[in-house]
Order: sequence, then C-alpha cells, then structure tokens
Amino acid sequence: MGEKTEFEPGDKVPNNGTYMEVGEASFHSEIQNPQLVDLKRGDTFPETTNKDRKWKKKIKAMVH
Repeated sequence: MGEKTEFEPGDKVPNNGTYMEVGEASFHSEIQNPQLVDLKRGDTFPETTNKDRKWKKKIKAMVH
C-alpha cells in the first residue's frame, strides 16, 4: 500500500515540508495562486480556501 499523498484540513502532517492547496482533480486543472504553507511533522493541516480542496506536498523543481 502506498503512502497517502493528499490530506484533509485537520489531518496530521506526516513529514516536514511545504504543502500546496490542490483541487479535487488537481491533475486536470491548476488552481490559480494556490495557498502554500510550511509545516512540520505532527502539525495539523489548516483549513483550505474551499471545501473541495485538499493539501499536497509541493515537489521541488529539479534544476539541471
């Protein structure tokens, strides 16, 4: 079983990092100016800007 990748407000943060607000079908469309939060393991995810959004860990872009 894989690790959970999307989180609801109130869930516990699994790993330190920057998390980004995503829509229900985040692979279909991007949210304009998504909310970003820096969280530490064990923190609680804050509320999103609407009930249909979730939190996902932001992936750092690779620089070549």
